[in-house]
Amino acid sequence: MSIVTRFAPSPTGDLHLGHILAAKVARDLAKSVPGGRFLLRHEDIDTPRVKPESYLRIEEDLEWLGLTWDGDPLRQSDRREAYDEALGTLRELGLAYPCFCTRKDIHAALSAPHGHGEMIYPGTCRSLDPTEAAHRIADGVAHSWRLDSAKAATLHGAIYFTDLRCGTTQVDPAMNGDVVLARKDIGTAYHLAVVVDDAFQEITHVTRGEDLLGATHVQRQLQSILGFHEPVYLHHALVRDEHGRRLAKRDAARSIRILREQGCSPEEVSTKASAT
Repeated sequence: MSIVTRFAPSPTGDLHLGHILAAKVARDLAKSVPGGRFLLRHEDIDTPRVKPESYLRIEEDLEWLGLTWDGDPLRQSDRREAYDEALGTLRELGLAYPCFCTRKDIHAALSAPHGHGEMIYPGTCRSLDPTEAAHRIADGVAHSWRLDSAKAATLHGAIYFTDLRCGTTQVDPAMNGDVVLARKDIGTAYHLAVVVDDAFQEITHVTRGEDLLGATHVQRQLQSILGFHEPVYLHHALVRDEHGRRLAKRDAARSIRILREQGCSPEEVSTKASAT
């Protein structure tokens, strides 16, 4: 069996050690079998935050570390039509509804975090009269599109995903609530774009940090509904700082670019990029 993995950074800043661990895990898994392919995807749908210079800086850092990819990098900003088509399918199935809530509205409606610590959308617009919603849209009122997760669950029934660390897990449709499928400002959103692109690139194994394990529940829902293949997952441990916090772009001192400027070798950086 051939393995196809992907590394999918957002070009909103420089890579840090956590990114490099993610890239190494994906590359090593792909190359563990003959003919395995390791792909690069720039997740740049959040255009207001994209830094044009980051595309090249990301690719330069990966090449410096020997983490070369197969084929041409994919940019999500080139795939708007594919996301629109997938959203259209979900709307036709009655599984996507317009949401006119502002962030202030949502925070005001939420009194406490969900059971696992996340704030879950309370479904305010789910029961909005379709005629009223259509009038608002026609009047140009800004709106996002959300997945009706409970209704989706009645369509796909019990579904599961397999993780190479955690084994087989049944999807919990209520874990993430009615997630945003298309944002008001950019016309799509993370969950939908990732699922569409993983199918397009024929990704067989999705490797990413364990902090994204919860996202797999909603993404398996979307894969099932849209008729996409089911990948195998590997949610790996994270690189953490001395206080146990996972590294993020805020940790500029641990960026690959700064480590290079400090004279670190590719081997030293790779060693630093290990899970804790």
